[in-house]
Amino acid sequence: MRGAKRMRKWLWRWRSNPLRRRDDIVEAWIVLAVWSVIALGGTLVGTVTARAADDSFAQLRAERHVVRAVLVESTTGAVPTTEGVRDGRVRAKVRWTASDGSPHTGRALVNFGRKAGSPVVVWTDDAGRLASQPPTTAQASAQAGVMGVSAALALAGLVYAAGRVTRWRLDSRRFEAWDREWDRVEPQWRRKAT
Repeated sequence: MRGAKRMRKWLWRWRSNPLRRRDDIVEAWIVLAVWSVIALGGTLVGTVTARAADDSFAQLRAERHVVRAVLVESTTGAVPTTEGVRDGRVRAKVRWTASDGSPHTGRALVNFGRKAGSPVVVWTDDAGRLASQPPTTAQASAQAGVMGVSAALALAGLVYAAGRVTRWRLDSRRFEAWDREWDRVEPQWRRKAT
C-alpha cells in the first residue's frame, strides 16, 4: 500500500492533471532519458573501456620479453638522481644481446647494491629496445577495472550535468512565464485591494 503511494508520487509528472504543463512533461522525459543513459550508457562505456584496456595490457605482455643482461656499472655507490630510486632499484647502464644477436647497451632499472658484471633481468620490446615491465594479469585486471569505472563515472557526470543544465533552462522559462502572467494579473488584484 505504502509502496504504491510512493510510486504514484514519484510518477506525478506522467499522470493526467489539469495543472500539468508541457514543460512538466518535457522535464519528466529529460529525467528519464538522463537516468537511462547513465545506467545503460555508463555500463556500456565502462565495459568497453575495461575490455579495451585489458586487451592493450595483454598486447603489452605479448610484445615485451625478459632478456638476460649484464651490469656495466656498479650500483653499490649509486646516488639517487633526478630519475630517483624506486622501490629499491636504481637506473644503471646494462648490456644485452638482442634476439638477432646484435649487442645493445642502455639504462634500465636494476636492484640497488649490485656490482658491475652482475647478471640482471631487463625487459625489451619486439624491436629489441629497453621497455618497462608490463603489468601482470592481476595488475592489468585491476587497472582495467579502475579505467572502466572511471569512464562510466565520467559519462555519468557529463550526462547528469547536461540534464541539470537543461532542467535549469526549463525552470528559467517557467519563471519567465510566471513573471509575464503576474504582470498581466497583478494590476487587476491591486484594483480590488484598494
